[in-house]
Amino acid sequence: MQKNNYKTYWNVKTLVFMALLVAMHLVLTRVFVVELGAYRISVGSVCTILAGLWMGPAAGAVCGLTADILGCFMKGYPIDPFITTAAICWGLIPALAKPLYANRTKKGKTAGIVLSVFGTAVVSSLVLTTMGLVLFEGYNFYTIIPGRLVQFVVLIPIYSVLTCLLYFSPLTSLVVGTVTPAVLKKKAV
Repeated sequence: MQKNNYKTYWNVKTLVFMALLVAMHLVLTRVFVVELGAYRISVGSVCTILAGLWMGPAAGAVCGLTADILGCFMKGYPIDPFITTAAICWGLIPALAKPLYANRTKKGKTAGIVLSVFGTAVVSSLVLTTMGLVLFEGYNFYTIIPGRLVQFVVLIPIYSVLTCLLYFSPLTSLVVGTVTPAVLKKKAV
C-alpha cells in the first residue's frame, strides 16, 4: 500500500512560504513596477520561479496562478487566459527542468537555472503574453513585438541573476527545510 504524500507535501510550512512568495510577487509586479502600455518592467516573476524551484512544479504553478488572478483583481484588469497561463509557466517550467541539473556542480546548476529561465521567458513572455496582448487586449503584433524583444533582452539576465543569487543563498536551506531559523541565528552570532 502506497503512502499518501499530500499531507507531507502540502503542509503548513509550504503553504506559508507559497503565500509569502505570492505576496512578494504582487508587491513587485503591481506596486514596484514600471508600466509602459504593453510593456511592464518588474521582477515579480522571480518569486514564482523560486516557488517552483524550492517547492516543486505544482507549488510554482499555483503561486503563478494565484498571483496573476489576485493581481488582476487589484488593478481591475480582466483575466486574460494567455497571460494567466504564462504566469503559471514561470513557476512550472523551471521546476520541471530542475531534475536535469539538480545533481550537478554549482556551475552546472547555475547554467541549468539560466537556461530554464530563458526557455520559460520564450514560452511565457514572447509567445503567451504577446498572444494575450494581441488577441485579448487588441494590440497590433507588429507594433509591440520590437518593444517586447527589448524587454526580453533586458529582463532575462536580471531574472537569471536574481534567481541564482536567491537560490544559492541560505534562503533555500530555510525553505527546503535543511536548516532551521535557530541554526541561521546561531551562525550569525
